[in-house]
Amino acid sequence: MAARQHPPHSAVCVQEAEETLVELRTALEKAGITLPSLGLDPGGLAREAPCPLIDLGRCSVETAARLAAVLR
Repeated sequence: MAARQHPPHSAVCVQEAEETLVELRTALEKAGITLPSLGLDPGGLAREAPCPLIDLGRCSVETAARLAAVLR
């Protein structure tokens, strides 16, 4: 049985998600905010044709308040 190939956009989607993650992490760091659990959601990557989601993760109430202030 031949191996199934993922659609060509799958690798591009994952690469774009990784680049966006780096951009987001850098922007947050410049604002003095660290989201410790920031990363790619493994569930989206585990699919046959990956559809990555960025998981903002959990953070303290203080961090959430600082993030809200920056976004205002």
